[in-house]
Amino acid sequence: MDILEELPQLVINGMVQGTILAVPAIGFTAVYAVLRYANFTVASHATIGAYAGLVANVTFGWPAFASLLFAFVVPALSGVACHEVALRPLLRQGGPLTAAIAAVALTIALENVVRFSFGNDLRGYDLPVYRDWRFDLGFAFVRVGPQQLENAAVGVAVMAVLFLFLAFTRTGKMMRAVADNAPLAAIKGVNAETVARLANFIGMGLAGVGGMLLGLDTSIDPLTGFRAVLSIFAAAVVGGLGSIPGAVVGAAVVGIGEELSLLVLDASYRTAVGFVAILVVLSFRPRGILGERAY
Repeated sequence: MDILEELPQLVINGMVQGTILAVPAIGFTAVYAVLRYANFTVASHATIGAYAGLVANVTFGWPAFASLLFAFVVPALSGVACHEVALRPLLRQGGPLTAAIAAVALTIALENVVRFSFGNDLRGYDLPVYRDWRFDLGFAFVRVGPQQLENAAVGVAVMAVLFLFLAFTRTGKMMRAVADNAPLAAIKGVNAETVARLANFIGMGLAGVGGMLLGLDTSIDPLTGFRAVLSIFAAAVVGGLGSIPGAVVGAAVVGIGEELSLLVLDASYRTAVGFVAILVVLSFRPRGILGERAY
């Protein structure tokens, strides 16, 4: 099969992957925008969300949509608790770098809690399996799975709801105000601590939804979030840390780039694409494609 025949399939796969990757990337960048530190527990909360959805779907017998809601709520609550108990004191005392390092340690601890609770075996959701749709483009055939389209549709819907929340609700405008200028927002009566809790709730909840979306098309294990965190971080940085639209653009760049890399690289090297994208983009635009604090 030549490159021309492979290219359409890889682009479609990359677009779907980028849409899913955008969900946790938005969560990561939303926390950074408000709290100004890299909360790498997004990795473990993606895993927690994947397993919360598994429990809801397999153990409770809930349908996929209800399970996705559960996959949002559980890591959202966990994210707030982790920030309040472990990360906020370190952020105040040691600054953003100390908090980011502590977040790495905390994500390893949380992943081991998941491993202790569920074991290391691969797990799958209780969902019907449908045959892929096949389309003839004349010069190539492309295959699209119904589950892929459902995952992408959920990702787009989540992003749309978040953008509407930030643009038109009072609470969303408060979050944007704190992200843009926290001291000025405080003068206007905005409680920065409440907004920080809300940012963690939404950010880690989105990470959980992203973790379940990643597992819906394949399977999950305790390293589900860890394997994706490099791509999540790359998407946020490429798009511009603190920029929610930037996270979407960065996720598309990383998702499509990782798939296209399969034309010339072994699949084991695909995660390196994100770091290449970081180097290339930041060499020309140090603040990322859309820059920080862009809404």
